[in-house]
Amino acid sequence: MTTGYGLSLARTMLFALAYAGACYLGRSFWLGQGINLVWPATGVAVVWFCAHRRAPTRRLDMLLLVLILGGVDWLTGATAASAVITGLAGLIQFTVFLWLFHRWGPHLWGAGGNAPLRSPRDLWILLGAGLAATVAGKAVNLLGQGLLTDGFPVLNSAMSVARHIASILIIGSAGICAGAALTRLRAEGRSIADWWRDRSPASPWRIAEIAGIGALSVAGYLAVFASEGRFPVSFTLLGFTVLVGTRLSTPWVLLHNSVAWVVALWLTLAGFGPFALISDVVLRGAVVQLFAVLVAVVGLSLSLGRDERRTLLSALAQEKAELAARQVELAAQKAEITHHADLLAAIIDSMGDGLAVIGPDCRVTLRNPAVTDLFVGRAGRDDILGTDWSGLHHVDGTRYAEGELAYLQALAGEDGPGVDVLIHNQGASDSRVVRVTATALPHPDGTVSTVVLFHDVTAERRHRDELTNFAGVVAHDLLNPLACVDGWTIATRDSLEGVPDHPDLVQARADLARLAEASARMRGLIDGLLSYATVREAMVAPAEVEMAEVIADIARARADAAVASGKPEPHFTVGELPSVQADPVLVRQLLDNLVGNAIKYTAPGVVPALRITATQDEAMVTVRIADNGIGIPEGQHEAIFGNFHRAHADSGYLGTGLGLAICRRIVERHGGTITATDDPAGGSCFTFTLPRSLASAATASRPSAPMSRGPN
Repeated sequence: MTTGYGLSLARTMLFALAYAGACYLGRSFWLGQGINLVWPATGVAVVWFCAHRRAPTRRLDMLLLVLILGGVDWLTGATAASAVITGLAGLIQFTVFLWLFHRWGPHLWGAGGNAPLRSPRDLWILLGAGLAATVAGKAVNLLGQGLLTDGFPVLNSAMSVARHIASILIIGSAGICAGAALTRLRAEGRSIADWWRDRSPASPWRIAEIAGIGALSVAGYLAVFASEGRFPVSFTLLGFTVLVGTRLSTPWVLLHNSVAWVVALWLTLAGFGPFALISDVVLRGAVVQLFAVLVAVVGLSLSLGRDERRTLLSALAQEKAELAARQVELAAQKAEITHHADLLAAIIDSMGDGLAVIGPDCRVTLRNPAVTDLFVGRAGRDDILGTDWSGLHHVDGTRYAEGELAYLQALAGEDGPGVDVLIHNQGASDSRVVRVTATALPHPDGTVSTVVLFHDVTAERRHRDELTNFAGVVAHDLLNPLACVDGWTIATRDSLEGVPDHPDLVQARADLARLAEASARMRGLIDGLLSYATVREAMVAPAEVEMAEVIADIARARADAAVASGKPEPHFTVGELPSVQADPVLVRQLLDNLVGNAIKYTAPGVVPALRITATQDEAMVTVRIADNGIGIPEGQHEAIFGNFHRAHADSGYLGTGLGLAICRRIVERHGGTITATDDPAGGSCFTFTLPRSLASAATASRPSAPMSRGPN
């Protein structure tokens, strides 16, 4: 901060010295009658305050301006009061200038931005701000001097306005362009030497052109000012200005303006040229300044206009290049989109499943050939839904029957997996079953289309029916012989009741007992295989299932079975169980298998105790069944869900190893998961998930209300 302030203070001192020198130089161009031919201090002050707009010493700058301006005026013969008024008028002038310059051209250097004069509009901003500020300052000076001298020198003030404007246009414009260039170099981290070294050298022809135009302009000015007394040819001087403005760059135009201004001032002061012929001193000074203003305005207008045109052409060329690049990019994107669209169309057309898109206006906007293969030529009605599907083969923009597509659109708002449709085709003896799934497709405008997928499940259903028939055959062909074996075993055992004891009789009775146990194991294995096959292939028919009721029914059945067999009645602790959206038969089989498994694997002499709890989220219900059994051997928590896996095969517990595999299959058919862990209180804990039903949402926030069931 101290270094920055010191640098700003040093610059303030340098600008103050330059301003004082400019004031002294202006006083040296004396015409008499209190008239100065030129006042370069105004242009120097413009550069000074533009460079120090944000400097920490700007208040000191204002004070030094007033002191220097008033001091020079006092030292050149003005009274102290007049010098004070002159200093205050100068302060007002540059305060107004800075305010207007910032308001009209905030992008320019010294007005808040870093840009040089780049267009005629920037020149008019500088000229307008300088004119308004000079008029304001001279008005204050005229009023003050008039009050002191009882006279208002209006003509002198008008001439002074022209003198100040010429200084602002010639010196101020050059300072603003130079300040902007230095600021840009500082931002780029380069010095003037670096710029000079890196610049592109001009061609010899360009150097010759610049030198020729400069020499011609100087020679023309000297010739005109030397011969104006005999030949009135001063109007030709504007021709040189036009030549310079149209052929040379803005820095050369600024240099030409300065040279023309100095030549005109020196020769007029020496008594040469057209302006020296004017006898009135005030008028002579005003004409010289107006000439300088005209030269500066014409030259800068032409030069800045050319620069603006060049900038616009460059921007236009860049925009054209960007547009061309954008067009190439868009063409590439279009080609890629077309490729993806063709690929997507090929994929859709090659699908074995039928796909159709129904628009918001009940028109089919897209379909693949599989839709035609499924529905063309069908005559009849949907035996399952009772809906007429005969119009579905009109897929080329024709409006469908209102009941058909309205049903498909309504189907898109459901969360179910879809519905099965039975199709009867004309000219064919068989029928097909099609699974129809609809999904909503929202559009940005708020409308909704429907994507309908038709999947032919005829083979799957036929396979399921064949499996069901096979299960019936197995039940008949295998279970009936087992029933015959059981019957003859019982009959033989009964016939041996009256036979006297004999060693062979004891052996026969033991053999019959082993035969009965083997038959029971065979019956259990067949029942397990049938259950597993049925669960694997059976169609899931989801409905709302109250698990609390299912558990209560299973608990009663297990308690009755324990009492009948003379075993301890299991104890159930049941929390609040929400309803689920699942197949009722499969859910009962799942819960019964898990409860039976927990009761079976209990240590001898221990009363089975089960804790059944549940939690739910937005989509699924999580059920936990914990027991006090013998637990699961280490490393078998995942393997127990495999086919025919028995964790305690050598512990005397009977089983086929299919019960937990059936449980896993049931849960997976419903989109859930099942795991087994060790219960912290001892025993094991089985956790599974099932889809949550809509009705369970109403009870999701209710506190748990445990229910216990134990011995009566």
